[in-house]
Parts: sequence; structure tokens; C-alpha cells
Amino acid sequence: MQNRILMFLMAVMLAGTVGAQESLRLTLEEAQNHALEYNRTLKNASMDVQIAEASRWQTIATMLPQVNATVDYSNMFGYSMDLGNFQISMPNSVTYGGTASVALSGTQVVGVQLENIAKNMADITLKQSEKEVTDQVKTLYYSALVMEETTSLLEKNLENLEKLFNYTQQSVEVGISEQTDADLISVQIATMNTNINSTRRSLEMIYNSLRLQLGLDVNSEIELSQTIDELMQPQKAMALLDMDFMLDNNYNYQLLEQNVELAKKQVTMKKWEYAPSLQAFYQYTKKEYMSDEATMNSTPPNMFGVSLNIPIFSSGSRYKAVQEAKLGYKQQLNTFDDTRESLIIQHRQLSYNLTSSYESLETQEKNMVVVQRVFDNVSRKYEQGIASSLDVTNSGTELISAQNSYVQALLDVVTAQIELEQLLNVEAP
Repeated sequence: MQNRILMFLMAVMLAGTVGAQESLRLTLEEAQNHALEYNRTLKNASMDVQIAEASRWQTIATMLPQVNATVDYSNMFGYSMDLGNFQISMPNSVTYGGTASVALSGTQVVGVQLENIAKNMADITLKQSEKEVTDQVKTLYYSALVMEETTSLLEKNLENLEKLFNYTQQSVEVGISEQTDADLISVQIATMNTNINSTRRSLEMIYNSLRLQLGLDVNSEIELSQTIDELMQPQKAMALLDMDFMLDNNYNYQLLEQNVELAKKQVTMKKWEYAPSLQAFYQYTKKEYMSDEATMNSTPPNMFGVSLNIPIFSSGSRYKAVQEAKLGYKQQLNTFDDTRESLIIQHRQLSYNLTSSYESLETQEKNMVVVQRVFDNVSRKYEQGIASSLDVTNSGTELISAQNSYVQALLDVVTAQIELEQLLNVEAP
């Protein structure tokens, strides 16, 4: 019996441990760090860097010595070579050989430079992906907090409406109010319940997206340890407007610079196709016969060779290849100039968006406070018999609209702040 009790207690403790492992309480920074470690998209981006490095070394290896060994076995089935006065037997033989070769050309050298650029681009893309993931986590973290606040506001509205409904129902029972008054408020309550349920479902979808970004199991529980008031700091966010836009810090700009350099190297590579290419090799061969009979061995044991390939005439194909590469380079320069200007314009637009969103948030916050006071005032008047149930319904509808506008303004601020941070490649100070 004692063993059974002990096993039961251990099972309960183990279940509690597993449950604890599936629940995470995270600050925003902890959530971002967790995503950097476990996000599967970032793992793939990190592998892309390793792939680029492996490809670079493959290209470098083409300019280094290549060594191969061979073993050949020959069986002539007792054949003898008839030379008239005498015969030469052709016994079974084994030939051992080794070859060392090296090839060098200008295109190989430029190819290594191209692979270096590809490696740099993979590094930049990884950093960009890390920034995008942390920004996405930040957006989802803020959105979840905003939705939770929305749910709290709606639940508070529901509580007030239920109080009014109970009061109205009691008034109907004593003949002071009509049943239609209670019905109007009951419809308002049903609408509020629908809004609450819809908000909760939206909140769960946000948490599902957050689980995906954090690399968590879909059934893991997440608890956000910070509040929207802690994170929403207008002064810090507005400080982004005072920062200079350094194009070199922008990942898209960095990638574009690498693309321009890549196109330039393509021109160089096509030009090097006019240049000679050099190949050299050394070969050692040893042939052993599986017989003591006299035979003839015409295989030289050592051999060295050099080959110089000089391009002479290609019917214009190399010339056109160079022209094509030059045109591609000019296209990249045009794209580079356009993108640089568009990034500057985008910075101005995102700065305007951040300013406007904060102005809108302040307005919507004041509006929500005023509409809340109006609703409370109408509710008191309704209880005193001065206002009608229709007044309560209209006031409740206006309150819901004001709260929705406030929530949307909050989300607009979050979006504007994160978009500007992403463009500047900084965090709000």
C-alpha cells in the first residue's frame, strides 16, 4: 500500500512538473529572447548562413590541388601477343595510380569573391530576420495586452448593463417600466456578450501566433507579465522622431549595396572569360603483373603535364555576355538610387504616422473618458426615471464605439512605432 501511495505522489509531482514546463510567464524582452533561440524561421536563416559558407569553400577548393587515386585490375584470359619470332604473354595485372592536379583561372578568383558577397548577404538576411521576428513578437505582445484591456472594458460595460437590466426588470414587475425597456437592454447585453466572445477569440488567435513565433507547442500556456501601461511610454517612442535616419543601418539598404557589388563582380567575371586558364597535373603509375613470365610494360611511372587554354574566337558570345552583365549592373544602380530615395521618403511618412497616431490616441482617450461619463450620467437618469431605455441603448452604443476607437488608436501607435524602429534598425530609447 505504501508503495502505491508513493508511486501516486510521484506521478502527481511529475504531472505538475510537466504542466509547469508548458507554462511560460514572460516579459517582452524575455519573449523576444526566447524567439531568437527557438524560432524555426530563424533556425532556417542561420542554416542559410552555413550553406553560404559551405558554398564559398567549395568554390575556393576548385583552385586548390585535387588528388585522386586509382586501382585497375586487368585479366587477358591467357592471351599472348604474337610478334612472329616470339610471343609476349599478357598476364593478369594490377595498376596503381595517383594524380594530383590544379586548375587556375580568373573566373575562379572572381567566383570566390561572388561567394563572399553571397555569404555577406546571408549574414545580413539573418540579422534582418532576427529583427523582424523580435518586432513581430513585440507587435503580438502589445496586441495581446490591448485585447486583454478591451476585454476588461467590455466586461465592465456588461456589468453596468446587467445592473440596469435587473433594475428595469424589477421596475417592470412593479409596473413602473414597460417590458420593451427591459427587452432593449437585454438586446444590448446580448450584443455585449457577442463582442466579448469575439474579442476573446481574437485574443486566442494572437496567442497562437505568439506561440508560433516563440517556437512553442500549440498547447503551451503563455502569461504576459507586463502591462500595456508599462510598455506604452510616449516620451521614449516620440524620441524616435529626433533620430537621424542612417541609411547604412537599414538592412534593406545593406542588401541592396551587396546586390550592386554582386552585379559589378558579374561584369568582371564575364571579362575574365577572355583570359587564359591554366591546368597542371602530376601522375604516378605502377603496374604489377601476376606472373613471373617475361612481358612488356609500356606504362611510364611518372608523368607531368601543363595545359594553357587560350580563348581566341567565340563568334561574339563572350562580348555579348559582357554587355549583358554591364546592363544588369546599370539596372542595379538604378534600383539602388530609387530604393535609397524611397527609404528616405518612407522615413518621413513613418515619422508622420507616429506623430499622427499619438495625437489620435490622446484624442480618443479623452473621448472615451467623456463618453463613459455620459453613459454613467444617462444610466443614473434612467434609474431616476428621467431618461428612457432608448437613451441608455444609444449611450451604450456610443461608448462601445468610443472604446473601439481607443483600442484601434492604441494598435495604430504600436504599429507606427515598430515600423519606424524597424526602418531605423533601433529600439525606442
